[in-house]
Amino acid sequence: SLITFGPFVIFYLAFYILCFVGGGFVVTLLFGKTNSEKYLEQCEHSFLPPTSTGIPKCLEEMKREARTIKIDRRLTGANIIDEPLQQVIQFSLRDYVQYWYYTLSDDESFLLEIRQTLQNALIQFATRSKEIDWQPYFTTRIVDDFGTHLRVFRKAQQKITEKDEQAKGTAEDLVDTFFEVEVEMEKDVCRDLVCTSPKDEEGFLRDLCEVLLYLLLPPGDFQNKIMRYFVREILARGILLPLINQLSDPDYINQYIIWMIRDSNCNYEAFMNIIKLSDNIGELEAVRDKAAEELQYLRSLDTVGDDYMQQTGGQAHLFFWMTVEGYRVTAQQQLEVLLSRQKDGKHQTNQTKGLLRAAAVGIYEQYLSEKASPRVTVDDYLVAKLADTLNHEDPTPEIFDDIQRKVYELMLRDERFYPSFRQNALYVRMLAELDMLKDPSFRGSDDGDGGKSLDDLSNVASDDSVQLHAYISDTGVCNDHGKTYALYAITVHRRNLNSEEMWKTYRRYSDFHDFHMRITEQFENLSSILKLPGKKTFNNMDRDFLEKRKKDLNAYLQLLLTPEMMKASPALAHYVYDFLENKAYSKGKGDFARKMDTFVNPLRNSMRNVSNAVKSLPDSLAEGMTKMSDNMGKMSERLGQDIKQSFFKVPPLIPKTDSDPEHCRVSAQLDDTVDDNIPLRVMLLLMDEVFDLKERNQWLRRNIKNLLQQLIRATYGDTINRKIVDHVDWMTSPEQVADLVKRFRDAFWPNGILAETVPCRDKAIRMRTRIAGKTKLLSIMPDELKHIIGAETTRKGILRVFEMFQHNQLNRRMVYVFLEGFLETLFPQYKFRELFNKLHSRSKQIQKYKQKLQTTQAPSLQKR
Repeated sequence: SLITFGPFVIFYLAFYILCFVGGGFVVTLLFGKTNSEKYLEQCEHSFLPPTSTGIPKCLEEMKREARTIKIDRRLTGANIIDEPLQQVIQFSLRDYVQYWYYTLSDDESFLLEIRQTLQNALIQFATRSKEIDWQPYFTTRIVDDFGTHLRVFRKAQQKITEKDEQAKGTAEDLVDTFFEVEVEMEKDVCRDLVCTSPKDEEGFLRDLCEVLLYLLLPPGDFQNKIMRYFVREILARGILLPLINQLSDPDYINQYIIWMIRDSNCNYEAFMNIIKLSDNIGELEAVRDKAAEELQYLRSLDTVGDDYMQQTGGQAHLFFWMTVEGYRVTAQQQLEVLLSRQKDGKHQTNQTKGLLRAAAVGIYEQYLSEKASPRVTVDDYLVAKLADTLNHEDPTPEIFDDIQRKVYELMLRDERFYPSFRQNALYVRMLAELDMLKDPSFRGSDDGDGGKSLDDLSNVASDDSVQLHAYISDTGVCNDHGKTYALYAITVHRRNLNSEEMWKTYRRYSDFHDFHMRITEQFENLSSILKLPGKKTFNNMDRDFLEKRKKDLNAYLQLLLTPEMMKASPALAHYVYDFLENKAYSKGKGDFARKMDTFVNPLRNSMRNVSNAVKSLPDSLAEGMTKMSDNMGKMSERLGQDIKQSFFKVPPLIPKTDSDPEHCRVSAQLDDTVDDNIPLRVMLLLMDEVFDLKERNQWLRRNIKNLLQQLIRATYGDTINRKIVDHVDWMTSPEQVADLVKRFRDAFWPNGILAETVPCRDKAIRMRTRIAGKTKLLSIMPDELKHIIGAETTRKGILRVFEMFQHNQLNRRMVYVFLEGFLETLFPQYKFRELFNKLHSRSKQIQKYKQKLQTTQAPSLQKR
């Protein structure tokens, strides 16, 4: 073998063996395949016994047309509710079942059975709802749940602050701490798994829906597992889960807050307070970017052409002045924040002052140093003084004031800058386009050659040697926020024995009209002499009309300024000079306002009398209000005694505990022995929790609560409670329930089509929505409330509530708490509280809390 095949004999031998084995395997496979085919063919032709006649009959019965199932469309007994509910059922089946079921079968009976099952559940639900008194839930339970949720959030924030006062805890730390506090307050339940784990949340909803189907469906329908699972999945994943996702979305809540108070206008002060107090970088960047975008848009509308200050070589002066203004505002805000943090025990002095010093040095290097190009030209001794201050003293907001004042005077007085610009035709056009003609601070030239003040003009009213002449020298077309109007330039000449002065002022037709109404009211004889041209909508293309109006108004002015007219009515001169003064014209009241005065003035006088009566109260406002409420409340107390005993006196929904009030629910502080109305007391407790009055001076807190309670009683008596209950009745009326069902239908199926998944809004938009929401909430707070509990306390309370809504997991917890309270109220005979405790019993927070209790109780047991 070695001689014949050489050294590769081993490889050849292995190859031959492999080929032999493979060939044998192939032959065996082909032989088996042939025999199997022959055997199967014999089996097909074998003689089997005939089939039973029952099977063909069943097949024939199944092929017949399905029997029509009649479904009663009545659900709640109210047609206005049943119609939108039927549409919700139809849309749910169409979009969650039919789209895949018709690919399997054309049999309609299965779909009809599902529809019938859903309707049976809704009928049972509606029947149960009619038997329940919902007023305790809406007036007490839901307010208590919200107040308790807020208390847990407040205590979680306090815990994080106590752990590390310097570093701010993350959102994850806040959520974990929140559920730790929840266990300490609820003792036997924690909803962290349901709120933080999507898998556990879906399981919770499935279990809850199955329990509800057991209570609402007939036994036969519930025992049908396939039907039950279908309905359960539709309810859990098709309706409840999307609804909870929407209600717990912070951005949705922020938009809803803005929508609820859409009639309230944001004020500048509230907006600046929110910006100053915001510690969220995303919010500040979003506002900054939007402001830059708006500025860019406004600059794009600029029609001046080349930069005027750049042409005259004064651009550096203007930029220096604007930069210093920005530095001053920033420095003031930073130092205010620094002062407030020092009061709270937080020290960041060096860091803040270092940033301010760097900003001040940057301004110095850019505009005032020898290396600056272009350099702002001011006195050298001022620059040297500033450099010395920067090197040896802490920066202040006023560090640039001396130099800025010099730069301002230079731009104001130097003929190259402001005086030259005032002589340019672009000056008037700029004032009109930027709406600066309405600025009361506009007084013409600042060097004394322009307009006269009202006092100066009034002093010459009785001087016969003074002659006043005015005429419309020019007209123009202006655009104010999309509205086009005509503007008239009035040239005024004043002559006396020694001098002559001239200035221009600008008026609209509406100014002429208001002036005419003023003087005809004061001087009735003028109404038959002076006739103002009729008002007509201005068309910027109708130049003929504009010229005619100019001619008519000139005739009006000439007649008004005649010496005879002035002598006939000496007091008229004051109104004329006010109208012709070189300033923005201050309009009086319109026709409607003048007519309303006859109605409002008696009310205003009455309110003054009430105010005087209030001022005569004793020195102690709380004492005075107590006396007044005792006298005024006697009658309402007698009238409402029977109502309070039979209607308002509801049993407590949450059992009281003897634990620390800070570690229990808000409603645990209600005292059933006090003869008072629970809705009002719960509202006051909620207010106490929102503004954290417990942390304030106890004497102040007690007086504030007494003052508010007695003030409400003195004003409304028992009607405030009746108003609350009446509002609940209105909320649960068929009309309002139907409206809610329609809102739900239109939200999920707009125009009958399943709504697409809403795309996530851009982060910048969401951040700006947060700023807008906080500004709106702060703007609607009445000044009276700020005066009673303090502006700082009001602001902190409002922002705490808003911050609570910015966490998705915490919002889910609140939604589930409301849902649990709703079901406990709807099915009081069933042990839903125990059921929820079991469903939430897998929480690790509960296990940690029990272990903590055991470790704390062990030493006391050993001592015993």
